[in-house]
Amino acid sequence: MKKILVLEDEDNIRSFVVINLRRSGYEPIEAENGNMALERLRVNPDICLALLDVMLPDIDGFEVCRRIRASGSKIGIIMLTAKSQEIDKVTGLMTGADDYITKPFSPAELTARVDALIRRLGVDDQEKASVEVRNGPFVLNTRNRTLEKNGNRLKLTQIEYMLMKLFLENPGKAMSREDILEAVWGADFNGELKTVDVNIRRLRMKIEDDPTEPEFLTTVWGYGYKWGF
Repeated sequence: MKKILVLEDEDNIRSFVVINLRRSGYEPIEAENGNMALERLRVNPDICLALLDVMLPDIDGFEVCRRIRASGSKIGIIMLTAKSQEIDKVTGLMTGADDYITKPFSPAELTARVDALIRRLGVDDQEKASVEVRNGPFVLNTRNRTLEKNGNRLKLTQIEYMLMKLFLENPGKAMSREDILEAVWGADFNGELKTVDVNIRRLRMKIEDDPTEPEFLTTVWGYGYKWGF
């Protein structure tokens, strides 16, 4: 049974999430504040996904997300954001989240987003064989899902890894935001196209020498992105 951290300070919302996760076959690990969530992660290293509320009484969900990523953890992270706070979505993605759910949300949306991210983070049978994709200074290993640049390991989230895999396997091919969204987040993802832009910006900060003048992951204006000029 897959463990999912549920960080939410409002008891009624947390109970709602926990009940629906249990009904879907997951094992929820509850936390009512940020520090408790980090401790739950420490003692439960097999947690595969975290649901993080943004507004918390101690440290906010963004900081929890930053600390998770700073530790090198590649668990899935979904932010729970307020409907009126558009900036929360962008900030969450920039701090390392993989997805977001806007409050209020239905049980069906909650489980669909969780199921979809769990599927995306899984390693399929084809990737269990050690395969290296090389392009310029980059080496992508699809067995351990890692990326090296000039021999140095880069810390990527799983979504960033999937973006790199998509581009390195399609060098020179211009891909629309819609194509990227479907390939990486799945056809059932009902988020916004800006999710692609935010994650591309975050990825460039890790792979480019100068993210403002990208050498590798370039923009196709009015359309999308491609690998190389």
